[in-house]
Amino acid sequence: MRKREPISKIMSDNVITLNSNDDLTTAEELFKTHQIRHIPIVQGQKVIGMLSHTDLMRVSYAETVEEFETEVDVVLNSVFTIEQVMTKNVVTIEKNNTIREVAEILAAREFHALPVVEEGELIGIVTTTDLIQFLLKQY
Repeated sequence: MRKREPISKIMSDNVITLNSNDDLTTAEELFKTHQIRHIPIVQGQKVIGMLSHTDLMRVSYAETVEEFETEVDVVLNSVFTIEQVMTKNVVTIEKNNTIREVAEILAAREFHALPVVEEGELIGIVTTTDLIQFLLKQY
């Protein structure tokens, strides 16, 4: 197994982001369109939060009330903002952190994605899926 590989080798660098002024309907559309589960919330290029598809599902009834999806979106946007739903105080990693270090962080925490930053600015994202795919390539 390759040791000391930097996370930049497996991270996604084409990151879909939102800012706190965007609405939750936009977030839901991005999750569906790009088939992703995590969206960093940024102010400029600085990460200020993280929104997961699970966070969105916790505050909506879209999965259980599909026939009323338009009504749910209206209610969702009139009741909650991204800032209210997103995770704040996000743990970030540097592009030179090793894959092992990142795996240890994800294994010890209850989240499944980490924004990758360089000098405080977002440059990528790494998920548990990225780690599993890396491990599978090793075997």
